[in-house]
Amino acid sequence: MWRLTRPDAAAALEDQRVMRSLPRYIDIVKNEKLAKFVIAKSMEVDYAQEASSDELWRIHGEALREYSSFEKEIDGGKEHVRVREGGKSFLDLKVELARRVMGGCVFCVRRCGFDRLSGERGYCRGGLEFSVSSTFPHLGEEPELVPSGTVFTCGCTITCIHCQNWGISQWLEHGTPVRPDRMADLVESLRRQGCRNLNMVGGDPTPNTYLWLDTFKHVDESIATVWNSNSYEGRIPKTAFNLPLIWNSNSYYSQETAELLAGFIDVYLLDFKYGNNTCASEISNAPGYWEACTRNHLLAKKYGELIIRV
Repeated sequence: MWRLTRPDAAAALEDQRVMRSLPRYIDIVKNEKLAKFVIAKSMEVDYAQEASSDELWRIHGEALREYSSFEKEIDGGKEHVRVREGGKSFLDLKVELARRVMGGCVFCVRRCGFDRLSGERGYCRGGLEFSVSSTFPHLGEEPELVPSGTVFTCGCTITCIHCQNWGISQWLEHGTPVRPDRMADLVESLRRQGCRNLNMVGGDPTPNTYLWLDTFKHVDESIATVWNSNSYEGRIPKTAFNLPLIWNSNSYYSQETAELLAGFIDVYLLDFKYGNNTCASEISNAPGYWEACTRNHLLAKKYGELIIRV
């Protein structure tokens, strides 16, 4: 049905401009390459659970540098890789670091420092579970994304006086509490409905960084195996869960969050709201927006593919 209502979306993946801008995304949608979270889940990283946060960030930095080469090998048809039984993956490391950030939250530029693991809530009022407003195959996004498996969650890191999702971003509705394991079921349901991707939006997804990372530990545990694409005529087995992830954000997130998203997010769908901090502060209560926005756009382009909005 969506092909009738959005013929531009039906043709988008063959559009030369889209093919130049989002080549890897298109390959994932066509099941010819693996989403980054699948690769991160299959890349073994050695670390001690009791290690200090500084040490884990150091290991994460080294692993991130190795990830690019690992991804290229997998894209090129490297023989399948499996995390050893009892071993830990790059995604496991990201989840552990994000859990620690929850203990003194600095996911966004405000760096509130509240202990969300103990139930404290900062500016965004994010908690220990998702607060889900709605989930559905979105037909109103950019054509290359449609149908987009969209999850709207409550809360936001800024307060735009022109916000089109004010009721969601500012908690006029409180949403349905959803744990990451249950969110994994919702993600799998959206994929079964024919969605091209999983679109994390709000409000803003930044307050839920830990919850999103943890969700994809639960998504179809059988994907711990990365398949040799050459064995399947250039395609990933249809039985393997493979879905590109879209980070649909206002761009007002911290360096730590940017590093956690690298090697996890396939396409960054980022706002570029303001060209100066005065407007950002007066209209959206977003001090330091210019520095955060420009940094995060450059990192998005470095570690994934990028669509710019606003």
